[in-house]
Amino acid sequence: MSDLQHPESRSFELVADVYERARPGYPPEAVAWIADRLDLREGRTVLDLGAGTGKLTRALLQTGARVIAVEPGDAMRAQLERAAPGAETLRGSAEQIPLPDAGVDAIAVGQAFHWFRHDEAIPELHRVLGPGGGVALVWNSRDPDNPLHKEIGELIAPFVPPDRPDAEEWPRPLRESELFGPLEEQRFEFVQVLDTDTLAERIASVSFVAAAPAEARRELDASLRRVAERLGGRVDFPYVTAAYVSFAV
Repeated sequence: MSDLQHPESRSFELVADVYERARPGYPPEAVAWIADRLDLREGRTVLDLGAGTGKLTRALLQTGARVIAVEPGDAMRAQLERAAPGAETLRGSAEQIPLPDAGVDAIAVGQAFHWFRHDEAIPELHRVLGPGGGVALVWNSRDPDNPLHKEIGELIAPFVPPDRPDAEEWPRPLRESELFGPLEEQRFEFVQVLDTDTLAERIASVSFVAAAPAEARRELDASLRRVAERLGGRVDFPYVTAAYVSFAV
């Protein structure tokens, strides 16, 4: 596991292949909004920071921009290199971005900003951005009002760390930084269709589940499979995607 990673995020290295199989990409409408606000196009360079297995990287490549993907985890980065060969892939972290000052026009962060050590990372984001550059943060979150997610939430409640911040708080460090301007926000909805196996894998890819003892994970896996089979073995798994953009000042 990488020494560059946040300690709590290292569990993703245990399930990189599961993450790649079971996690969704991002809705095209969200990517289009980010691309429009950050002016992503041919001739521009965007950094995908904390790129994971390349879920956002693949979408950014479609904009025509040059994409540099930075990921600390070796297992996650191996998946990324296979999935997005058109990107330039580097080992690094938000706190140690391996790029020169003003080296990119924009930064995108998918599903990762809440893992950063913000007092170190936010100045690094500002350092590598060129004049007028912007940062996009995006998260796919389970829809808390959906009955399926309420049931899953009860199953995984024993695994959730007691000090885990609410998702609505995740962008707050950027909002409060004097290095960046106001946050613009948009929300999008989409549904991922999962079978029994991919539902179990989707929840297995959650960081605090991946880090749990093996017996607890086996019991959760069995419970999730019972839920899926009760629903006919094909489950609509709805998400709310929150996207934020802010520009360097």
